[in-house]
Amino acid sequence: MRKSSWPEVQSLIEEAPYPVTVLPTDAARGADQLARLGLGTWSWLAAVVQNSGGLLVDHGWLRVLGAGTAELPGVADVAEPGGGRLTVAYDVLGGRFDWMENDEGAPTIRYFGPEDLIWDDLGAGYGDWLESVLRGGLTTFYSAVRWPGWEQEVAAVPLDKGIHTWPPPWSTEGADLSAVSRRAISFAELVSFHEEMARQLDGQR
Repeated sequence: MRKSSWPEVQSLIEEAPYPVTVLPTDAARGADQLARLGLGTWSWLAAVVQNSGGLLVDHGWLRVLGAGTAELPGVADVAEPGGGRLTVAYDVLGGRFDWMENDEGAPTIRYFGPEDLIWDDLGAGYGDWLESVLRGGLTTFYSAVRWPGWEQEVAAVPLDKGIHTWPPPWSTEGADLSAVSRRAISFAELVSFHEEMARQLDGQR
């Protein structure tokens, strides 16, 4: 049996250039999530699911899903039966990272961001994506949507909430998030808002 990849993940967490919090879980919850997902224990995804409720990265800007907590769902909790994709992380603005097969049949991470409301294939598998995140990749990835003092504001947002901005970030008026209205709302409501806006705008493209 191959060994767990958790020590590798832990090492990157300890060396990350920004704060990373490992949310606690218990063995039974982790095992249940793995069984529901049909995962073994050796992959990086399995390691995160088995050993954490989730990871809060960079003051909580990114919420990497694990076994789940009272406020943050587990990977299996948001999986679509037969959908061929797994949601593995959310960001505080309602962006979403899904792991799914690309046109060549290789599983890669795709990102749906509120700044453009389209799915972007990042061209990396789960392990490579998570390694990039833990080595500091978020700083560049989100450079265009952060505002002065975001660290304190984001850290205060509960895990079941996200930051809704108005005008929205995909609009010309809302592109500068330092100049818009920002408030914490239910995360489910925030995700639903972006998905509905994407459907409406898709009909106009």
